[in-house]
Amino acid sequence: MDKRIAGIFASAGLPVDDEPVRAAAVAVERAEAAHRRLLERREQAAELREQRAGHERDARVARTLAGHLRANNFERWLLAEALDLLVDGASRILRELSGGQYDLVHDKGEFFVVDHHDAGLRRGVRTLSGGETFQASLALALALSEQLAGMSTTAASLESIVLDEGFGTLDAATLDTVAATLESLAARGDRMVGVVTHVPALAERIPVRFEVRKNARTARVERTGL
Repeated sequence: MDKRIAGIFASAGLPVDDEPVRAAAVAVERAEAAHRRLLERREQAAELREQRAGHERDARVARTLAGHLRANNFERWLLAEALDLLVDGASRILRELSGGQYDLVHDKGEFFVVDHHDAGLRRGVRTLSGGETFQASLALALALSEQLAGMSTTAASLESIVLDEGFGTLDAATLDTVAATLESLAARGDRMVGVVTHVPALAERIPVRFEVRKNARTARVERTGL
């Protein structure tokens, strides 16, 4: 065999014999078989990595559930889920009552109103005006009533709501906001809205009214309005 060819074979780690063509062919077959085995192992490795990732995800979920299912954590988790649902429902109602101006959010137990008329500014509820506070409180009350109805085992529905919020303490601008909110709520048509008030400016905007009239001896209820 030519010394140059023998040197090439030797550098490649191949046996040197008198039939270099046959030796090269055998080497090629072995190399191709080794290459196929490497490809198969690489595919197996990818499958194993994917399986490991799946098992790790399952383990994380199991650890999280184990933490939630501890007596105190499970209760805390349920309350957090209930609060999220309550705020989501209240935000939807508040957005409707305010004509798209406000959303309601919460963070670490604190409630905030997002004002879309003020570049999405997030304001703490303590900064709200009387009318804004009324709208937010009413939205929360309505969302809570929807949740309670949804949790009923008898498909109960709360078709009426009666409000007695001490309207006499509100200024004229706030009363106007309250009245507009109540009118918007009534226009939804999904429930009857009752208001207990001694404020004539608010009572006059209620289409159907029942006035309590009394004297020194008796009292009677008289329907006025429509």
